[in-house]
Amino acid sequence: MHRINLFRNTAVRNTTATLASVSRGTNNFDKTSSTLVFAALLIVCSLAVGCSSDKPQPASSTSSAVTTQPTATAAVVQASTPAPGAAKPVHKKIVRRTPPTVTYAAPSSGISFQYPRKYSLKTGDDANKLVSSDAVPMDFVQPGGVTVAAVVLPESAYPKSDLGSAFFNVSVNKALTAEQCGEFSVPQVKAEGAGDAAPRMSKLMIGVKELQSTETIAKDGTREEEAKYYHGFEDGACYEFALKVTTTDIENQGGATHVDRGEVFKRLEKILATVKIAPAAEVTASAPVAAPATVAATPAQ
Repeated sequence: MHRINLFRNTAVRNTTATLASVSRGTNNFDKTSSTLVFAALLIVCSLAVGCSSDKPQPASSTSSAVTTQPTATAAVVQASTPAPGAAKPVHKKIVRRTPPTVTYAAPSSGISFQYPRKYSLKTGDDANKLVSSDAVPMDFVQPGGVTVAAVVLPESAYPKSDLGSAFFNVSVNKALTAEQCGEFSVPQVKAEGAGDAAPRMSKLMIGVKELQSTETIAKDGTREEEAKYYHGFEDGACYEFALKVTTTDIENQGGATHVDRGEVFKRLEKILATVKIAPAAEVTASAPVAAPATVAATPAQ
């Protein structure tokens, strides 16, 4: 006799049905869950993208360096560029001015003096020719004088005037004694309508040296020369300093004016005030010494 267990079958069926429904429910749940998860992911992604697009992105170090470099350069340029209207720096120029005077020095005679650079200096034969052309070349009582140097005023000093010439000269006579050096020869220069030139004696101090002086006026036709002579004895030689101003007739010169001789003499006296007499360099005779052999250098082309 077989017993039929209805409950078991029922239970089995119910269990099977339940498992089937559970399985279907699980599948449905899985599908629903997947759909919900996918939808949630889409929402999260959309929110993340939206948020990331809304938020400002931090500047990188490279972009920062690129953007700040022009700013720094601009600041440097702005600092180096002077503001409009600002005073520009003044650059001082070193100007070397030429001295207005020149110093003449002759070691052989011991004479030195200063004269304006614009004046003309003559020495040697040129000086002798200039002095010898005057009515009174030298005023020594004995011959033997030699002209050392002469300074001539430029012709442009007194334009359109009756000034013929004006100069200062130095002569030396080593054949005179100290007593003879203090004397002057009376010039016997004769001119038409004029007597002999008459000297006027006086003294002049240059530093600690006392000079004997005289003034003369000599005429030769339309030419008139006024001169001042100064004598000083030093180291066995008589030194003569002469200041001479010559004028010519202005009747045929068309509008020429008389020059102020006193003003011209003042210019020459400024040269005389700078005169210095030092012991002349002595030259002693000695046997010639053979020079060492040298190799001649070829001049540069």
